Amino acid sequence: MTQNPKAIVVRAFGGPEVLRLEDVALKPPGPGEVLVRHGAVGFNYIDVYQRKGAYPLPLPTGLGHEAAGTIEAVGEGVTDLRAGDRVATINAGLGAYADRRVVPADRLVKLPDELDDAAAAAVIFKGLTAQYLLRRTHAVKAGETVLVHAAAGGVGQILSRWAKALGAFVVGTAGSEEKCAAARAAGCDVAIDYSRSGWPEALLAATGGRKARVVYDSVGRDTFLHSLDLAEPFGLVVSYGAASGPAPDIAPELLNKKGCLFLTRPSVFPHNADPARLRANAADLFDAVARGHVVPEIGARFPLSEAADAHRAAEARATTGAILLMP
Repeated sequence: MTQNPKAIVVRAFGGPEVLRLEDVALKPPGPGEVLVRHGAVGFNYIDVYQRKGAYPLPLPTGLGHEAAGTIEAVGEGVTDLRAGDRVATINAGLGAYADRRVVPADRLVKLPDELDDAAAAAVIFKGLTAQYLLRRTHAVKAGETVLVHAAAGGVGQILSRWAKALGAFVVGTAGSEEKCAAARAAGCDVAIDYSRSGWPEALLAATGGRKARVVYDSVGRDTFLHSLDLAEPFGLVVSYGAASGPAPDIAPELLNKKGCLFLTRPSVFPHNADPARLRANAADLFDAVARGHVVPEIGARFPLSEAADAHRAAEARATTGAILLMP
């Protein structure tokens, strides 16, 4: 272990400037734990919410839910992992914004040789999000129409490409014509710029009036009510993020009026809380990567010391694909 492991520490909620790189103390891994040297750290928009205090956390706190790297040491009782194994982690508690980290062994998945650290960090959290959305929240079938909001983003591109591989007709929205082009390149049959007025009507015109069997909405306030209008009767609206702000409250009766719709608000963490389920889901994801159904798209890389700039770029929606922090 290096003498001075480093990590991003948040001591007050606020803007990106509160992200400070500090020396931290790391104990050797205890029973059931593993020390991992990070090769790449993934950014997710939940990191912004937690930095701002929208999801309050005890201070001081670390940030980050996913990283990929190499095991340096294992604690007592860890028999299925060893030093030198390449692994990725998700849902091990906050603190992935670091060059090294001690984590529970049951929060790790082994990486296939063909997936390097950057690709793994770009895909593990976002890919497992897409995995449960496409496989468990709604099992997408060939011929169904799927609507993906923010289709040029990290999760959006994975959702679009994977849904297309499953045989769906994929409709995407994005915030500019450039991002719409990225969404089409990621598998969308139709991509509509939702920053323009009248975009829901333009979407229906482009699909010949076809509404979606399932709508995947990570945008929230700016799209949610439109999502209810764009789901087919008895369709499902999945609200799994709030990039533009929280979705507005609605009365249950509105779901009836919009076509007897179903509505859910899932999260990646409960779907991967069980270690065996986590590894099975990861195996499904890695198989999709091997088949080319999921392609890790890296939009930008920032040194770990410049995590604040990564957050600024994300909040400005200035990138497509995944943002990585490189220790």
